[in-house]
Amino acid sequence: MQRRHLLLVPAALALPAWGKVLQPRKLNFPRDHGTHNTTQTEWWYLTGHTAGKDGQLYGFQVTFFRSRVDGTEALQSRLAAKQLLFAHAAITDVKGQKLWHDQRIARWNGEQPINEAERHGPGAVFALENDTGVALRDWSLHRLPKGIYAARVKAADFQIELEATPTQNILLQGQQGFSRKGPDTEQSSFYVSQPQLAVSGRLVVQGRSVELRQGRAWLDHEWSEALLHPEAVGWDWIGMNLDNGDSLTAFRLRRADGSALWAGGSWRSAANGNDPLGARIFGHDEVRFEPLRYWISPSTKARYPVVWRVLTPAGEFKVQALLDNQELDSRQSTGTVYWEGLSDLLDATGQRLGRGYLEMTGYAQKLVL
Repeated sequence: MQRRHLLLVPAALALPAWGKVLQPRKLNFPRDHGTHNTTQTEWWYLTGHTAGKDGQLYGFQVTFFRSRVDGTEALQSRLAAKQLLFAHAAITDVKGQKLWHDQRIARWNGEQPINEAERHGPGAVFALENDTGVALRDWSLHRLPKGIYAARVKAADFQIELEATPTQNILLQGQQGFSRKGPDTEQSSFYVSQPQLAVSGRLVVQGRSVELRQGRAWLDHEWSEALLHPEAVGWDWIGMNLDNGDSLTAFRLRRADGSALWAGGSWRSAANGNDPLGARIFGHDEVRFEPLRYWISPSTKARYPVVWRVLTPAGEFKVQALLDNQELDSRQSTGTVYWEGLSDLLDATGQRLGRGYLEMTGYAQKLVL
């Protein structure tokens, strides 16, 4: 994933036809914050941590997924389900050592909402094309004026009502936003991150409201046509906001025997925080994940590394989960089980540098997108 010259083509010519391989192109914002319905898979991933006014530490995840339904593109009816929308949400209570999570799924005809009832009504199901705006009934994520992200989730046992305000510019991962995910060119995605978001709002857990005092969040927006190589069973990923304003991304695609099929990531210093291309992009052979401690899920029997040594061109780090059991069983929506959790980032001596999220997929079963 070394930097190289890209042939940038007009956006209208670069949008892939059904089943075609993605090609690099110049991204156009705010349009590319919105949905890309011609691609197979897309997600908007908001994760972060916050201290409540009660002094306790909480982690949160709000994720919306879009999946194209092949074979329906020629159907003209508004009743045709051309897309599926999924949503996952979770709160990690560090002191209580408890993970709360929920999920949603709905069919969507792929059309844009045409009135206020479709945008804000109880049956709202859509993803906007012109900017970040995705809703699944009473769950939503919208990008407001000045780039502020507003997330609203009303689940059975918890609620999330927060705003995440940019303190830095977007970060274009890979080569100007085009990120390789495997040895073949078709294993690629468009990948945009927004690290170092300042968090405000409130969480509600079992009827107890927690006003947020401070925190940091990370938003990933990624869309692809064919992300996984046939040998890949899943991936390991971290997105870390450092206390000094730097940001670290690292990931690897993993074979069934645990070996790395592909890897990558980036490092952006706070000094380059206003430059979307200001990150040091890691090559596929420059990142290593080494497990240091495992946790076995009592429900799925999956064995997850919850402490890692991560070696990158930016240095050697230790990633340490703040709660072992942050496994999410989403078989009722996306059909998979994965681990997504609040974790600390430490240096090689054990000194804490920052905090963010660790994601691990393909441990309970092979991941199928």
